[in-house]
Formats: sequence, structure tokens, C-alpha cells
Amino acid sequence: MSTPRTRSETGLLIIGASQAGVQLAISLRGTGFGEHITLLGEENHRPYQRPALSKEFLQDKVDKENLIFRSQEYWDEHNIELVKGARIQEVRKGTDGENRQDGSGVAVASDGTEYPFRRVALAVGARARKIEIPGADLDGVVYLRSADDALALKARLGDFQDAVVIGGGFIGLEAACSLHGLGKNVTVLEYGPRLVGRAVGEETSEYFLQSHRKRGIDIQLDSRMTGFVDNGNGKVAGVQLEDGSVVKAQLVLIGIGVVPNTELAEQMGLEIDNGVVVDKHALASDGTTIVVGDVANMPNPLPGAPEGERIRLESVNNAIEHAKIAAYSLTGRQEEYAGIPWFWSNQADLKLQIAGLTLGYDSTVVRHDTEKGKFSVLYYRGEQIIAADCVNTPLDFMAVRTALGKNQNIPADLAADVSVSLKSITVDLEVTA
Repeated sequence: MSTPRTRSETGLLIIGASQAGVQLAISLRGTGFGEHITLLGEENHRPYQRPALSKEFLQDKVDKENLIFRSQEYWDEHNIELVKGARIQEVRKGTDGENRQDGSGVAVASDGTEYPFRRVALAVGARARKIEIPGADLDGVVYLRSADDALALKARLGDFQDAVVIGGGFIGLEAACSLHGLGKNVTVLEYGPRLVGRAVGEETSEYFLQSHRKRGIDIQLDSRMTGFVDNGNGKVAGVQLEDGSVVKAQLVLIGIGVVPNTELAEQMGLEIDNGVVVDKHALASDGTTIVVGDVANMPNPLPGAPEGERIRLESVNNAIEHAKIAAYSLTGRQEEYAGIPWFWSNQADLKLQIAGLTLGYDSTVVRHDTEKGKFSVLYYRGEQIIAADCVNTPLDFMAVRTALGKNQNIPADLAADVSVSLKSITVDLEVTA
């Protein structure tokens, strides 16, 4: 039996080479943090961008090299050690001579390698939620979360004609549009009563439903699946529904959301509640562990959010901005995470941009220009705008995002006139203020 290898102590150990982990390392160098940084990635790939996996990468519009965040030269030049294929199974926090928690410790990988650290950050993200019905282990039942998932799916493209996508959220619809654009027959089965039910309002859901049905994608809402059909050779042949009918498929892609990777944090004794609970400075409950990105449950960063309201955000924008706050925290600068969350989803010819959060809205204004193919929904709490869904309307998106950032309002009665630009409304209000 070989003796476990122990690395030299690093100033900061970042577990997870995700968007948030990469940004944390980059931001620290930008703030003047001079200690050695070790960035551990569980996958055997250089850190890469995930959003394109279900769209441009699947459609062969970009290759894998275009998804890589930084070159190896960058990591070398900035004294950041990138380790691929490192799965951490335990983190032991140390104490100083007076038995006070100082943030130091050691992380132990599955191969026995030990990584001593002065401080540690968790950027471990989330994993695809698994479906648990009979036949879920059949060949051809796949997920799309990682680069390996995307590579495996691309390798199958010549093996099927009929695809079923289970889940009508962003990933499911993006993948469905990509597969449909590649000439596949695509059916989307959504358990809920509408598409993207957790992220957008009813008007936007209906707009996407009608748009995707018009392009030829079969979308079935309120679908109850009881199992997957075996073709007799261990491969999937279809999806059986509660009414006994079968939707034919040689490939089934599951996109029913994600589960935050909290196992390490639980083992460390950190507070967990739909993710790892952190304060406004990205600090976990022990006061020393940094937690960033999809796995973090944080105070709602939206200005004016109700006191005590918490949220876990799954977006590139959040990963970047949250990592910047964490970098400040590690260098002793106590900046609070406050900003305007925003998201996007490209589905065929529909580019959805979301500004703000719809939590607590009580009314909406719909701006629909059917002639130009533009569609926006503005969300209000009382008389104050709090968010917007913008489809192929980047100017509406920028106007709302800017207004929210300045704590301005866009009155609903003025916004209802689709012939008037939202930017002109905000400019007029500034002039008359």
C-alpha cells in the first residue's frame, strides 16, 4: 500500500474549478492577494464554461477549446496551481495553539492525497437531479450537466431519431431546441402545468409554449411518467405515461433541475438549508470557510429585498459577482453582496434575458410587439418594478436592469405603451426629478 501524498500548504484551497471557483482565484489576484492558490477540479478537464453545452457546443457551433476559461500559462504566471481529477472526500479543519478556529486544515482526496491549507473555499456547485422511475438505468437515458455528458450525447447523435426531453426548464428547452435544430423528432414532457414554472411568470411561460409548438416541438404539460420502455436489449425505446401510452424515443434526456453539492459542508459541520448558508460576505456558519456560487444560500442581494429573505441563485452572473465579494472577504475588505441578479437562456431564435427577481410580485405589464417578434413582461410589487422577462428585447432588458441598479421605477402605466421605449421613460423621469 502506497503512503498518501501530502502537498505543500497553500494559502487558499479552492475546492471546485467551477465558474465561481475560477472567478474567485482571478479576483483574488486582482485584489493583490499574494499567497499561493490551489484550484481543485473534480473533472479531468481544464475549467470550462457550462452554458454552451446545451446549445452551441451540442450544435457544433463552438468546439471545446472555445469553452476553456484560461490557458495553463495564465495559471502558471499567477501562481495558481490547477489540479484536475481531484475528488475531495473529507475536509478537516485545524485549530491554533489556543484551540481557536483559524480557518486552516487539510483536505483529503479520494486517492489519499492531502492538501493542507491556510483557508478553504467551497465552489462545488450542483449536480443533475436524478429521476427515480423504473428503467432509469437503461442505455440511452442521459443527463446534460458536464462536459463529459455533452461529449457522450454528441457521440450518440447518429444513433437516434426520436428524442424525449423530460423537464421543461431552461436546460430541457435549450437541449430540445438544439436537438430539433439537428433534425431530431423532439417531445418535451413537463410534470408541471407550465414551462419554466420556477423562473418566469405565466405570460412568459405561455409565450414559450406557443413558440416552441409552432416550431414543431411536441410539448406535453402535466405529464406523469411511470417508467422507461426497454427495447429488449437494455436500451431505451420510449417513455411510458400514467395513462398507459408510450412516447417513442431512442434517447431520453433528463433535465429536472439540480441538487446543491452540500456533502462536504455537512461533513464539516456547516449550516445547511437548500445549499450552504452564508452571510453577505460569502462566509459560512463557522466564520472562516468561504462558499460561492450555485451551492451557496445567501441573503437576497436585490436592493430593497425584505429583511431576512434568502435565496440560492444558479447563474453565471451570480457566480462571478459572488466570487468577487468572497475575494474581498478573504483580503479583509468587508463588502456586502448587493446587486441585480440577471439570467439568460437561448432557445433557437428566442433570446430570453431576465433582470431582477420576481419574488413577491403582484402585478405584471406585458409588452408584445408581434410584428417585430419582441416580447417583455415587467413585474411589479405594489407600484415598484422588481424584475422583467425580455425575449428578443435587449433594450428593455438593459433599461430595467439599469433602473433596478439605480433604485429607479418604471411606472406601469407608461410601460404599457409598447411604442414607447423603456429607456426614454427612465430618462424623462431623471430629467423631471
